[in-house]
Amino acid sequence: MTLASRVSDLTGFDLLLTVARLGSLGRAAAEHGMSQPAGSARMRQLEGRLGLALIERSPRGSRLTPAGALVADWAQAAIDAAAALDAGVTALRRERDSRVRIAASMTVAEYLLPAWLIALRAMDPGAAVALMAVNSADVAGAVLADAADVGFVEGPDLPDGLRAEPVGADVLTVIVAPAHPWALRARRGGRRGITARELAGTPLVAREAGSGTRRYLEEALAAQAGLDRVPPLAELSSTTAIKAAVAAGAGPAVLSSLAVAADLAAGTLCAVPVSGLDLRRTLRAVWPAGRRLTGPARDLYAIAARSGTRPPARARP
Repeated sequence: MTLASRVSDLTGFDLLLTVARLGSLGRAAAEHGMSQPAGSARMRQLEGRLGLALIERSPRGSRLTPAGALVADWAQAAIDAAAALDAGVTALRRERDSRVRIAASMTVAEYLLPAWLIALRAMDPGAAVALMAVNSADVAGAVLADAADVGFVEGPDLPDGLRAEPVGADVLTVIVAPAHPWALRARRGGRRGITARELAGTPLVAREAGSGTRRYLEEALAAQAGLDRVPPLAELSSTTAIKAAVAAGAGPAVLSSLAVAADLAAGTLCAVPVSGLDLRRTLRAVWPAGRRLTGPARDLYAIAARSGTRPPARARP
């Protein structure tokens, strides 16, 4: 039996977490809309699939075995990720009776919005959501055209007619493959990286024109160092495709720290410091100027604002 087949069905793991919380298989089954026999059968099925005893049953209730407690700890991350995936997929279904229409830049849509939607669902279970995931320029256009009630952008400039409020902070990160000369230089020289001029003069694997990430980098180079970027090596609209191209040795790229954190931790990509360039940026919610947010749109903005991160510290050269 493969690993994927052992963990592909998360229902049993979700039930296990509820048993751990409630101390009773019967009460856990009821919370999941099952009868106690059905819950017991589901747990026996999971134990058989894993080849482990997960629960100790007694007249006083149920408790997790040491192996069960460890499996539950591991399962929590998968359950949280599945909930975020479900919230995002549900929002992509454009229902005609949607009560809140959201346009979000790709970085926000991929790495922040799912958690916000889970919180919105908890606050208002009846809220219907439609999501448009596009680049920052198109987010602004959608809000101005009344195709979205609220938008979330990462780009530095916005057209007239929009109100913008900060909801978080991010920092752009220069990434290369581990064997790239910039990575070797950084490893040999401690924190030694590249200059802003080197970055501007190097063709990058980049997002498409209109992307907030690309636009912010261009403006940061122009404002702080008086530099213009050379044309990109390649233009890709998918962050995943950019990371794959960089890891394969195509060339450097600049992406959100949110997008590359796991890759840096795994060692498949390397971060390169840049001296003389501040790559911190603010993520913002936007809606039409002179209009108040109401209903789920107002609630979603409040959730995003509460969960926003503080601006990251500027990296030392």
